[in-house]
Amino acid sequence: MRTVLVLGSTGSVGTQTIELLEANPEKFKLVGVSGNSNKELLESQRTKFSLSPDQVALGPVAAAELVATTKADVVVNGITGSAGLKATMAALEVGSQLALANKESLIVGGKLVTDLAKAGQILPVDSEHSAIAQCLMSGQKGEVSKLVLTASGGPFRGMSLAELESVTPAQALKHPTWSMGKVITTNSATMVNKGLEVIEAHMLFDVPFEDIAVTVHPQSIVHSMVEFFDGSVIAQASIPDMKLAIGFALGHPDRLKDATKPIDWSLSHTWQFEPLDEEVFRAVKLARQVGLAGKTFPAVYNAANEEAVEAFHENKISFLGITRIIEEALQLHEPNDLSLEGVLNAEAWARQVANSLIAEA
Repeated sequence: MRTVLVLGSTGSVGTQTIELLEANPEKFKLVGVSGNSNKELLESQRTKFSLSPDQVALGPVAAAELVATTKADVVVNGITGSAGLKATMAALEVGSQLALANKESLIVGGKLVTDLAKAGQILPVDSEHSAIAQCLMSGQKGEVSKLVLTASGGPFRGMSLAELESVTPAQALKHPTWSMGKVITTNSATMVNKGLEVIEAHMLFDVPFEDIAVTVHPQSIVHSMVEFFDGSVIAQASIPDMKLAIGFALGHPDRLKDATKPIDWSLSHTWQFEPLDEEVFRAVKLARQVGLAGKTFPAVYNAANEEAVEAFHENKISFLGITRIIEEALQLHEPNDLSLEGVLNAEAWARQVANSLIAEA
């Protein structure tokens, strides 16, 4: 029986994790949950699993404290945004297996996070990075020549800059293949999410940025690929369902039976791959530059984006204004050394600057 603590339990990843735990009561025991705004659902989860009030946390700070005081074999971090950093570090410090959906904490924390982690302690819950982890089982680390992250292209695939200038928040939230929260869905539309995933892939798998490629795959069936130095490419394919990646992280090194439905091979399938236009979707190119620069630049990239996304949904800036705000904040940033205090200060600075730029827009 594996004990599990779910952070962000009322969000998309969190609720799907809860469903998997319910479906596998002989394998897992829920020992705590944390949420943010949906108090009613959080209370429903507490009641359903007979949790005490001490096993429930409200807010990211309380979530990190819950991690530090709860003995859990696996901590699923499904908190949205860089607010999940302290919880990520707490999980690594207490020695729990970290099933990481909160990519932002790894990206902004950088070596602060990876230096805390033991080998194999972090298991990615992003479908792309879970796919890469599975593909890497096919060879040795020294045989890897390239990681290939797939991107659906979001709702605006193929659009020009002129067309993107007038898209609305409602259109940005209509993702063609995935059902996700507001921030990550918007990030998928701008490709900021793919930029963050490029940095995450570098951090998780220690592969140089020049060997991490992005290809657009609108069907979202091939979740990512690994190219080996003999020319072989190994791909992980499954229907677009986060439960497979969540289940892989929960059960590792064993696979979780029936985590999702398999592809129906009695039907005809057409899988399409095309290059990403990084001049239109500049967020990916910016992310590579940010990742190479290191220090507190990733924290600024992420924090400025979070503020810009909110401003877009409040109709204060245009869709393309999101990436412009990120880029302008990065240009103004004077990096700090990488420490927890430095990261937090850089984030606070980035939010202030981003909001000033938004007000001027």
